Amino acid sequence: MTEKKGIEYIHYMPGKKRYIYQRNDIFSFSIDAVLLAKFAKAPKATGKIIDLCTGTGAIPLLLSTRTSAPIDAVEIQSLLCELAEKSIKYNDLEGQISLIHKNILDLDKEVSWGSYDLVTCNPPYFTVTSDQGKNRNEKISYARHEIACTLDDVIRICARLVNQTGKIAMVHRPERLADIIITMRKYKVEPKVIQYVHPRKDREANMILIEAVRGGKPGLKTYPPFFVYGDGQEYTKEFKEYYETW
Repeated sequence: MTEKKGIEYIHYMPGKKRYIYQRNDIFSFSIDAVLLAKFAKAPKATGKIIDLCTGTGAIPLLLSTRTSAPIDAVEIQSLLCELAEKSIKYNDLEGQISLIHKNILDLDKEVSWGSYDLVTCNPPYFTVTSDQGKNRNEKISYARHEIACTLDDVIRICARLVNQTGKIAMVHRPERLADIIITMRKYKVEPKVIQYVHPRKDREANMILIEAVRGGKPGLKTYPPFFVYGDGQEYTKEFKEYYETW
């Protein structure tokens, strides 16, 4: 049976400074990627950035509006790489963003370890044995579940990539926070900032942003939380302004 091809489309990203190619049959970028791209402290033009599990390249595309530093983007899935490459070319960013079509576990010949000022990652959130289980759509499964890499893998690779005093910025699920902090300290990167994101004021957080510093001193700050939606389906005024201003 021939697999049906999804419909490819292109649209503005928040801030309307970048376009991105997507397909309706795969995991498209969402709020978590946008918030991470804004939460991360981008270095100046002389720094280096790498984004792991880049998907269709949303985080590098948005980061490119905040810095002229070179950005490497790593993605394992061929289709997502194709879409990311189209977006990079469409936005004339070939001179800033370089795509690496690899599993993050296979970067030895692709990167210079310990050379990046910022490492960003929006990794798979769920273990393969979680209640959510594996999605029937393989492309979505790889984006959501720890099939190609685990949380330990992600943090270990981040710690190897970042330079001394460099930063790691990650978005994940609040229920994994204890595992994240324990694993970061295991690999000598110190959590420094966290920020919770709630769908509504009366709901538990369903997302967390976390920044860590290689060789940093203990001391964790908690930024004020985000509340995404008001009473209806509209963004709160505060969130809308933050989300759409680039």
